[in-house]
Amino acid sequence: MDEKMRKIFAENLNHYLAINGYSQADLARHMHVSTATTAKWCTAQSIPRLDKIQTICNWLGVEKTELLEPANANAPEYYFNRDARDLADFLHKNPEYKVLFDASRKVKKSDIETVVKMLNGLRDEP
Repeated sequence: MDEKMRKIFAENLNHYLAINGYSQADLARHMHVSTATTAKWCTAQSIPRLDKIQTICNWLGVEKTELLEPANANAPEYYFNRDARDLADFLHKNPEYKVLFDASRKVKKSDIETVVKMLNGLRDEP
């Protein structure tokens, strides 16, 4: 795999590990590989085979595209206004919001804007 692909995978893998509160060691245990191997995946030195990528996706609850495509390919624009560490920290402290965050990644921006308008309208009612 080329360097760009390894970097995209590493960035996305680190992102989803952080959001789920997992470490590289947790990933190594789950995948039955050494921590050196997961460190290479997380630092873009190498990338796992596709079957291993699918196993990682299943464990993290994401689609392959979420690990193999640039993060901004499908994510809503507002997502990038927050630092990933802040978001991961917020979700770790408030796990009940994780389901909303996970669902929001699949929703179109226009649908999110409609819901925001509806919620703002409810606030304005007496």
